Amino acid sequence: MPDQLEMFGAREAGSIGRSKLGLAELPAQVHELGRQLPPHLRMGTSSWSFAGWTDLVWDRAASQRVIAKQGLATYARHPLFRTVGLDRTYYAPMRTDQLAALTHDLPDDFRLLVKAHAECTTVKFSERSWHRGRAGQRNELFLEPKYATEVVVEPFMQGLGRHGGVLLFQFPAQSVPGGPKSFAHRLGDFLAALPKGPQYAVEIRNADLLTPRYVSALERVGATHCVAELPGMPDVHKQWEVSGGSDRPALVMRWMLARQHNYESARQAYAPFDQLVDEHPSVRQAYAKMIVSSSKPAFMIVNNKAEGCSPLSIQRLAELLIRP
Repeated sequence: MPDQLEMFGAREAGSIGRSKLGLAELPAQVHELGRQLPPHLRMGTSSWSFAGWTDLVWDRAASQRVIAKQGLATYARHPLFRTVGLDRTYYAPMRTDQLAALTHDLPDDFRLLVKAHAECTTVKFSERSWHRGRAGQRNELFLEPKYATEVVVEPFMQGLGRHGGVLLFQFPAQSVPGGPKSFAHRLGDFLAALPKGPQYAVEIRNADLLTPRYVSALERVGATHCVAELPGMPDVHKQWEVSGGSDRPALVMRWMLARQHNYESARQAYAPFDQLVDEHPSVRQAYAKMIVSSSKPAFMIVNNKAEGCSPLSIQRLAELLIRP
């Protein structure tokens, strides 16, 4: 079961009486980079609950559970972080009050990128699915706008308020009935039926679904393609070009996974995520070119499994954006 799904439960044993988690003492150049970043850009990590970030983000060692419960407001004080990816909601939806609780003590300009529940985007759960109760079952809620509105969109809007940045529909690699043409048509109808207000983004993990019809379906409703670095997808510059280049309502980017890995092999290679292990400067440069090409709102989420340590990947990207 994914980490975030398990971390918001009972009080951590032995945590009573300890001071709250604080921000690490960061080098002066990191603070200066934060001051110079363009105002339309929000960078952040995919989740925040990683114990390996001691002295990079956290001022002391703490368990993942403590970091998950206490760490978001501290994370949001980091000079390079103006957003964060909330992945827990993909595995189980969160209620309005649960989402509202996350906003306590966040800076006014901090925004969350929230994944929609997997029930919205999964055609059939695999026999080995993390969703044990649905393993092997077809999903009647796939692209069902009433369910998405009630369980995903309304809690996002009411719970996060001004802190709601992007609502992301992540479609796993899967066989889609009717193929790319049918998918684009159904996706467009689905998005059009959702409440207006949130910035919707779509991440696909089947390269054959990245078609002109798909892009048109997004454009008709003001949604945007999430330019994601993942095995099996075209390179990020190609995705950016095909999905509209700088002509889009918002630029949503997720640097997820080194192409030589799957998620488990990357976890084994990179944990505890406290250093850059495999740097990919060409990917970093491609994302930098996208960011500087547009003045539209830009969200950049980086996963530890991209290079080994997402806070350091973000710092390298910030250096590339600021330095001549």
